[in-house]
Amino acid sequence: MARTQTLVQLSDELLAQLDARAAREGRNRSDLIRAALADYLAADREAETDRLIVESYTRRPQEDLLDAERVGLAMVAAEPWKPSRTADEEADR
Repeated sequence: MARTQTLVQLSDELLAQLDARAAREGRNRSDLIRAALADYLAADREAETDRLIVESYTRRPQEDLLDAERVGLAMVAAEPWKPSRTADEEADR
């Protein structure tokens, strides 16, 4: 994976906290910063997904679903979601 170096200025206190955490976890600064940034951005994406779901239900509340949609949702919710069989496994049945 290609990487680009970037410069980030940190306060002495923040740098000390970063170094202490990196030492505790046996990681280097860069690795810890990359992981923290990835977690931060993932949380942002999850929050956006949640916002879109709420917006969708605001436009069309679940109570307004057609009976067929309600039945379909109930069937999906009841599905045990076992891994699907491969074509070879299906042929052996």
